[in-house]
Amino acid sequence: MSEHGDEHGDRDAIEGLLVEDRRFPPPEGFVARSGVTDRSLHEAAERDPEAFWAAQARELAWMTPFTEVLDWQLPFARWFADGTLNASVNCVDRHVAAGHGDRVAFHWEGEPGDTRTITYSQLLDEVSRAANALLALGVERGDRVAVYLPMIPELAITMLACARIGAVHSVVFGGFSANALRERIEDSACRVLVTADGAHRRGSTFPLKQQADEAVEDSASIERVLVVRRTGEDVAMREGRDVWWHELVPAQPATCEPAEMGAEDLLFLLYTSGTTGHPKGIMHTTGGYLTQASFTHRLVFDLDAAHDVYWCAADIGWVTGHSYIVYGPLANGATSVMFEGTPNYPREDRFWEIVARYGVTQLYTAPTAVRAFMKWGRQHPDGHDLSSLRVLGSVGEPINPEAWMWYRDVIGGGRTPVVDTWWQTETGAMMIAPLPGATVTKPGSATFALPGISATIVDDRGEEVAVPGGGYLVLDRPWPAMLRGIWGDEARYRETYWSRFAGRYFAGDGAKRDADGCFWLLGRVDDVMNVSGHRLSTTEVESALVSHPSVAEAAVIGRADAATGQAIAAFVTPRAGFVGDAALATELREHVARMISPIAKPASLLFTADLPKTRSGKIMRRLLRDIAEDTQLGDTTTLADASVVDAIKDRYLADGAASD
Repeated sequence: MSEHGDEHGDRDAIEGLLVEDRRFPPPEGFVARSGVTDRSLHEAAERDPEAFWAAQARELAWMTPFTEVLDWQLPFARWFADGTLNASVNCVDRHVAAGHGDRVAFHWEGEPGDTRTITYSQLLDEVSRAANALLALGVERGDRVAVYLPMIPELAITMLACARIGAVHSVVFGGFSANALRERIEDSACRVLVTADGAHRRGSTFPLKQQADEAVEDSASIERVLVVRRTGEDVAMREGRDVWWHELVPAQPATCEPAEMGAEDLLFLLYTSGTTGHPKGIMHTTGGYLTQASFTHRLVFDLDAAHDVYWCAADIGWVTGHSYIVYGPLANGATSVMFEGTPNYPREDRFWEIVARYGVTQLYTAPTAVRAFMKWGRQHPDGHDLSSLRVLGSVGEPINPEAWMWYRDVIGGGRTPVVDTWWQTETGAMMIAPLPGATVTKPGSATFALPGISATIVDDRGEEVAVPGGGYLVLDRPWPAMLRGIWGDEARYRETYWSRFAGRYFAGDGAKRDADGCFWLLGRVDDVMNVSGHRLSTTEVESALVSHPSVAEAAVIGRADAATGQAIAAFVTPRAGFVGDAALATELREHVARMISPIAKPASLLFTADLPKTRSGKIMRRLLRDIAEDTQLGDTTTLADASVVDAIKDRYLADGAASD
């Protein structure tokens, strides 16, 4: 039964069926020391959104103060357009000038266990040298620089060096293929590529330089390649094109005059995969992006920059790392942990060892990682002192309630607020999230739009869905960190984001609001299933499966079915100690029927040791749909492990799945 009754069922574009009654007010001890404990910021933003964002922007260091706040010519926004500033000055110089040069900017830990501690003074020195090196390689203001590096300090240093001289960085995740790198370089005509000899990956090395060489073999735009020595592998260096970082950068002067950039000057491109066609180069500019990235980082993590040790465990190759490893934390003068490795190498307690060693106070990671920790067992975190943690964050996809509870109770000791955040590459910064000292949280809910953000839910006709109710999540007011377009393709920008619902940005996600107005993200609308006329969210069925004590992770898809339009096919990874047999499959299918409704009961269920995921941890449901419908597999180049798909397909076709 829908939590809001049958009378609303025909009005909702997507039915919300799961009910979650658990509530967690901010802990008293947390509230006592929190910077924000009420909704006064929300109220100020509602009264005058432009004045509110102008006040946040003035927290930055401006070379020329802005007098204009917003110029909105739908679908193009210009924020603080007559002001000038420099992102690297805001992230580094101003903290040194304020007397914080000895504060640690990054505690870096490499996969093999090597470490570096970089203060703000040292970071300023290294960014300036790297900026001078780029100038020496011929990089000019406005040029695009491709960055294809592992999670090493040189990645953040290169980004800030580009920002310092007014170049545009285009970071490509270090696990992407040569073809993916080539596509991105060609689309924006990058002049210089910064890469490394190799990358450490679970005890072996990944040949980054070899991939880079293949990507730029016939490049019409790449003139120079700057190479960091990381693994010590023997690599080919092309005379006149390739140069070693350690030979060029340290020899440069340790001062570099920062470029005065307009607030609307391009800061970076970040490519996101398109469902069709080539990847989209998402454009982010300087002033508005830096304003919102720094503001949300301070607000949502209740940051105390002088004392906190913050760790975003994402990769800088994704937008999470851009906004919440580099620009947000550094603009706020925070001390961060940067980690090169994976959560379970060489042991499954590596994360918790790092938290304990550095005294991490805020941890920001993905639901995929949380579910992996659940699968491995609580003995790993229990073996370490995690008492320093005071805020836990979730990012990347909706977090199911049981993973949220495990995160809070096992990692946070039952005393730590969990902030589930919704945003996208395109939004640039967090959009919907609780404030840990002010918001009553609910397991699985991102709760409310942040101050200054206006989000709502509409139906197929673009009409707002009443509360409670479910449908399509849209943003109906511009925000400072919003994308400024798709590189070289204005028509695609309009068509992709602004054509579905007039005057509104459509995020591509389904969502519902409960009776309190809290947002619950329901996943991509492409993944919504239509079963006998009921539009059901994959997220809710997956959450019901994971709430069973035997299940570590689950993915569901709608496969074609002659009788019901679509039938639900479930793929389940059991927790350690449980056997995925026919009896458990039957038990799980009945469990879903009890938790949600008989309508949501999976028609088939297959146990699998792993699920197909991208290298950022997102489950590739379209590949599972290809398997379930026995069609040709789509593109698998972005998978972390393509063999997982083959193993699932072989088993699915050979054995079938427990079904009606």
